[in-house]
Amino acid sequence: MVRAFSAMSGADKASPHVNGVLDPARALVPRVVRLNERIVAKGFWPKLKKVAAHAPFAAEALSVWYCVQDPETPAPAKGMMLAALAYFVLPTDAIPDFIAGIGYTDDAAVFAAMMALVGRNVKPRHRAAAKAAVDRIRERP
Repeated sequence: MVRAFSAMSGADKASPHVNGVLDPARALVPRVVRLNERIVAKGFWPKLKKVAAHAPFAAEALSVWYCVQDPETPAPAKGMMLAALAYFVLPTDAIPDFIAGIGYTDDAAVFAAMMALVGRNVKPRHRAAAKAAVDRIRERP
C-alpha cells in the first residue's frame, strides 16, 4: 500500500520519535534540560571519539556542543541543542548506531530538525573549532 507523505502518521515514519525529542514543550523544561546536560557531559566526548570517523555529521555535532558551551547562546537554543546531543549520546535510539550504513540516520534526522529550529545560533567560530577537533580525532590511530 502506498501512502502520500502527508498522510503518514508518526508511527509510520522512519524516525517517529524525532518530534518528541525536539518538542520545545518537553525539551525546554528545566528538569529535562538538567538531565540532558548530565547525559551530554558524561557521554558526548567518548561517543564522539568513538564515531568521529563513521558519523558524517560528527563535525556538526561538535559545533553544536561548542555552541552549547558559549555563554552568548540563548537558553532556549541550548535546551533544544542539548536534547539533540543527548539523543546522539544515548545508546538506545530508533536505529541502533552499530547497523552499518543506516545506524546514524536517525541521529542525523534529529540534528537536521534541531538545526532547522535553532541552527542560526551555531556561529562560524563554533564550526571552525569543531572541524579542527574532528580532524585531530580522525588523525589519531
